[in-house]
Amino acid sequence: MSPSRPAILIVDDHAPHAEALASALEALDATSDIASGGKEALDKLAATPYDLVITDLVMSDLDGMEVLREAKARIPDVEVIVVTGYATVENAVAAMQQGAATYLRKPVNLDELRAVVRSVLEKQALRRSNVELRRELDLRYGFEGIIGNNPRMLRLVETLRQIAPTDATVLIYGESGTGKELVARALHNNSPRRAKRFVALNCAALSESILESELFGHEKGSFTGAATTRQGRFEYADGGTLLLDEVGDMPLSTQVKLLRVLEQSEIVRVGSNAPIHVDVRIVAATHRHLETLIKEGKFREDLYFRLKVVTLYIPPLRERRDDIPLLADHFLHELSTSYNKPIREITAEARRRLVAYEWPGNVRELRNAIEHMVVVTTDPILDVNDLPDHIVPAEAPTATETPQLVGMTMQDAERLLIQNTLKLVGGNRVEAARILGIGERTLYRKIKDYGLT
Repeated sequence: MSPSRPAILIVDDHAPHAEALASALEALDATSDIASGGKEALDKLAATPYDLVITDLVMSDLDGMEVLREAKARIPDVEVIVVTGYATVENAVAAMQQGAATYLRKPVNLDELRAVVRSVLEKQALRRSNVELRRELDLRYGFEGIIGNNPRMLRLVETLRQIAPTDATVLIYGESGTGKELVARALHNNSPRRAKRFVALNCAALSESILESELFGHEKGSFTGAATTRQGRFEYADGGTLLLDEVGDMPLSTQVKLLRVLEQSEIVRVGSNAPIHVDVRIVAATHRHLETLIKEGKFREDLYFRLKVVTLYIPPLRERRDDIPLLADHFLHELSTSYNKPIREITAEARRRLVAYEWPGNVRELRNAIEHMVVVTTDPILDVNDLPDHIVPAEAPTATETPQLVGMTMQDAERLLIQNTLKLVGGNRVEAARILGIGERTLYRKIKDYGLT
């Protein structure tokens, strides 16, 4: 079914109750069909790939547990909510074990029903989006470790796909924590050099003398402490890929020697005069503006042009906020598995605050935040109170803030709310619709009506 118009099947042999549920769900911008019993439900499931099934547990012809099992067998990612007036712990446990999303007791509170259905459908849509994105990337590019649905990230992946099979030198720009090494590894893993080593060296972490020894190796006795001959990173990476991280911090004297390697494909160990041929693809990365360093006399212009055959820019997380929910779910799955904790999801409010935060540490900081939440929580769902203290929670509007809406028409107030929500999520309409609690089509229509395009 269309992801913006979920299809719901309501199964109940009591027609007034089924019709009341269908009527209550009209506000969710979803289509609802009614089956008057279990057997009719199976016929409808055979004909339509429903997104959600809401079924009574006790019916005259076929019980809800059978409907649940058949729905899951025919539509593996369908969500099922079981509703009954005969609620027991045993029934609830049995339904959940068979794959039910949740369990509601009659008489159903319609506000609660809408909230539960909205939550279940949002979780399903996000999961499908993540799975589809991963499948598409695996199929088309093989860059399964780079997670993102933002257009800039998809263009980055497309560029990676084009340049990975070549030996072109690549310069990667990006703030700390954006994933520069992840991109460099993706290049290597999808290149003809994948069977050889990927070697990374942080140029900012070492002194000039140690950096040269690490890069080019040294001969025994070439300096105090050189007790044995040692290969450098170039030799060790021969046939593979060498990442020079934070290349903008490399001393000028070392830059001269690196330029010679790029021009001649030869290195000379410290303490030796004998050149050694190396076959290495160079990927350089930096968070600094090399053009500025060139003007300041801190970086060689000839080396700069040698390194920037292809230039990639990884946007900071604050510029691709629409990827935050995807990344958060990825890290949640990874870390909950690692810590062996059965954490299912992140609440909508916690997601909203994750999206609103500026993330100066980018993806690395987001991963650390999710890890913190997984470690400290005692619940199966991560909520606002699990957020790290440095992620300042967004405060609810106070009584003194509400008068700004006084004097507005309902339409003007709604327009302002939609406008501010779109700004909060960086224009991501899917996320805005989720936060506002309306369907995507409804949001698109209102954006057009209010001239917010």
